[in-house]
Amino acid sequence: MDDIEAMFSDLLGEMDHLSQSSSLTLYLDVTPSTESLNELEDNELDALVADLESKSVQMQSSTAEDTCNPTENQTSPPAVYQEAEPVVTFPVVTTQSSKVIKMNEPQTKADKIKVALEKLKEAKVRKLIIKVLMDDNSSRTLMVDERQTVRDVLDKLFEKTHCENSIDWSLCETNPELQTERYFEDHECLVEPLSAWSRHSENKLYFLSIPQKYMMFTEPQIFYMWKKKKSSGMNSQAKELLIKENFGGPTVIVPTLEGMLYLKEDGKKVWKPRYFMLRASGIYYVPKGKTKSSTDLACFVRFEKVNIYTTNSYKQKYRAPTDYCFLLKHPCIQKESPYIKFLCCEDKHTLLLWVNSIRIAKYGAALYNNYKAAVKRTSVLQVPQYAPNKGGNAPLVFY
Repeated sequence: MDDIEAMFSDLLGEMDHLSQSSSLTLYLDVTPSTESLNELEDNELDALVADLESKSVQMQSSTAEDTCNPTENQTSPPAVYQEAEPVVTFPVVTTQSSKVIKMNEPQTKADKIKVALEKLKEAKVRKLIIKVLMDDNSSRTLMVDERQTVRDVLDKLFEKTHCENSIDWSLCETNPELQTERYFEDHECLVEPLSAWSRHSENKLYFLSIPQKYMMFTEPQIFYMWKKKKSSGMNSQAKELLIKENFGGPTVIVPTLEGMLYLKEDGKKVWKPRYFMLRASGIYYVPKGKTKSSTDLACFVRFEKVNIYTTNSYKQKYRAPTDYCFLLKHPCIQKESPYIKFLCCEDKHTLLLWVNSIRIAKYGAALYNNYKAAVKRTSVLQVPQYAPNKGGNAPLVFY
C-alpha cells in the first residue's frame, strides 16, 4: 500500500504474462472438433461454411490484386480503401494450405462439418463454440466470433429460447474456483473475455434475467441521491431529469459514493475497515491518521485494467464479515492472486450501490448507450414468454 506505482507495475507485468499464457476453457473449442460442430443447428453450420467461403474468396482476390500490382511507386498518392469488416484470427495458427475446398450441394451434415474444419484452418478464423446454460439446467450451443458483441449473442438467444422480452437478460460468467460471478456488458465483444478462461477451468456461461442490470437508469435516485432516505417516491419525470443531468452531458457524472468497507489483507483471512471513496478514475481510501480531504486520499485501484465481480459464500471461504463481497481483478487472473482486490460491504443494499456505481465509473456513456439500445430492442420485439424452472443451479448474483 506504501508504493502504489511499484505495485501497479508489478500487476501489469503479471497481466502480460497471463495474457500470453492464457488459453480457452472446455466450454470453448480452440480448434472446433467434429463433436462440437455437430451441436450446431443446420442453419448455423450452413452460415459458418458460407462465411468461410466468402473469406476464402476475399483472400484469393486480395492475393490476385497483390500479384497484379507489385510494389507501388513511393511518390504516388496514397490509395483510399473502403473499410472492410475486421478479419478475425484463430488463436492456434496452423500452416496455410493452398487447397481450395468447393462445396457441392446438397451435402450431409458430416460433409459440411469436414468442410468447416478445413476452412477454419485455412482462413484462420477466430470463432468459438460456446455452451450457454439456462437457470433450469438446459443449455444452448452457439458459435460466436470476435466481431460479435454480447448484444448480438443475446439476440441469438432470444431467437432460440423465445424468452420474455426484457432489458434485464444478461450473459453471466461464473468462476467456481474463485466463487465469483460477472455479467458481461452488452457492448463487450464476447470472444475476448471468454478467451481469458484457462483450459482446465470449470467456468460456465449463463443466460439470466438480472433485474439490477440497468437499475441506475430505472431507479437513478438510488445512486445519485443515496444520502437521502426518502428518495424512493420519485416520479418518472423526475427520474428522466436526473438521468439527463448525469448522463446527458459531454461526460458522465459518477455517483459521489463513499463509506466504510472491509478490506481483505493480502494473503490473509483478515479484514480491516477503511473509508473508501469512488471517483471517475478509480477507488480511493483514507490512509490511517489522514483526513477525508482530496490531498490525503490514496489510490486503491484504477478501473482501466480491472473488472468487477460479485462473490459467493466469502464469509465461509475467506472469513469475511458478511457475504456481501465484491472483488476487482484483471480478467486474465483466473485463480487466487495477490493482485486481486477484495472488499466487503455491510449489507446487500451497500453492495448494490458500490457494484453499479463502479460500472457507471468504468463504462460511462457506453453503459447508457447499452440501456437505450436494449429499451429500443424490447419495443420492437414481441416474442412468447419463456418461463424457466427456478429450481436450477443458476449462480447467485447479488447486484
